[in-house]
Amino acid sequence: MATKRFTQVKYDAFKEIQVEAGVILKHFNPNNPVIDRQDIVCVTSGGITITAKPEYSDYFEDVDNIPNGSKEGKMIDNWECSLSTTALDTSAESIKMMLGVADIDVTDTNRITPRRDINLTDFIDELWWVGDRADGGFVAVQVLNVLSTDGFALQTTKNGKGTTSVTLTGHFSIDAVDTVPMNFYVIEGGSQATSLVLDKSSLTVTEDLTATITATTTPAGKTVTWQSLNTSVATVSGGVVTGQSEGSTIIIASFNDDDITYSASCAVTVVGASEG
Repeated sequence: MATKRFTQVKYDAFKEIQVEAGVILKHFNPNNPVIDRQDIVCVTSGGITITAKPEYSDYFEDVDNIPNGSKEGKMIDNWECSLSTTALDTSAESIKMMLGVADIDVTDTNRITPRRDINLTDFIDELWWVGDRADGGFVAVQVLNVLSTDGFALQTTKNGKGTTSVTLTGHFSIDAVDTVPMNFYVIEGGSQATSLVLDKSSLTVTEDLTATITATTTPAGKTVTWQSLNTSVATVSGGVVTGQSEGSTIIIASFNDDDITYSASCAVTVVGASEG
């Protein structure tokens, strides 16, 4: 039996596989890959399709004695960059985003009205998609100057959940005509990418009692600074949160590495002693 000399699988093939559907985010920092649940744009259903498609012209196609499709005459006219998905959200903000050109009524916030005219403020500066890799790393895609271009569609089923569909398209800007509105990032699992991760994204603590948030830094051993955005509700020292009075606040952990600040946050709710 002949040996297969050319049909090979590269050693890292399975480590580089992208797994699961991923999430669409308002903000993401590949250098500090901590996802805040408040940044998740929508609850997706059916996965996410990401497209970066160039549009080409052949500048030599009408030139005699030069074959059509010559590489020297190949020019890129445009990049079509988009992110599309089906989702489960029907909040006013998500419907406004899916419509693209629309307003939420200032007096009746339950009403969303499409417009005929488009404003520059309708474009979202950036959105991110982040998905896991099989090796524990991630793949991230940044889309710039984003606008929903396929409008709003709601599909309902009998005895089932309704789903909405959205196509979010990146656009060039006159202020940066050479900037393609999509960027890609690949971080291998097990790499020493600098990061800060908290063991909790939210926490409830009883008034006058304490609870602990643990921070993990990469590289290990970094000095973490802690801050409460409302010390009348809760204070924090070394990750130990003390409830002061009923209410809510945000605890922020951060450290500095090479003049870059890495941070992560935890939403804290303080309840009265009778509730705890």
